[in-house]
Amino acid sequence: MAMTMKGEVTLPASKQTVWEKLNDPAVLKECIPGCQALEKTSDTSFSATAKIKVGPVSATFKGNVELTDLDPPNGYKISGQGEGGVAGFAKGGARVALTDAPGGGTILGYDVEANVGGKLAQLGGRLIDGVAKKNADSFFAKFAEVVARG
Repeated sequence: MAMTMKGEVTLPASKQTVWEKLNDPAVLKECIPGCQALEKTSDTSFSATAKIKVGPVSATFKGNVELTDLDPPNGYKISGQGEGGVAGFAKGGARVALTDAPGGGTILGYDVEANVGGKLAQLGGRLIDGVAKKNADSFFAKFAEVVARG
């Protein structure tokens, strides 16, 4: 089952600061809902563990994340995949673009495509889309808070 999501958020920091935070595993771990572990395995890859609950299905996903098309400090493409045992799998990617906001700050735009399979896919698109949107909103709210802290 495939889903897409687009959006943008204005952050109170320079593009360089936002870029640095987007590449900091400690910041990402703090901001990703359910993230239990996030370790940098190379300059462009991470291994991750996250506990996710979608309706009646709760699972711990383990997977890898890769950064490509790096254009510091303007953006990158992030892609990854994870296995959640009997709950199924998730894989997908996002294009992240940073632009200067009028009047200061940075606009972070994102365009996400993801696929889920297994028990998760059986739950239905509306439930999965709702959880994905809630998690994205939670990530960006927390990320904005972390960026504002400096």
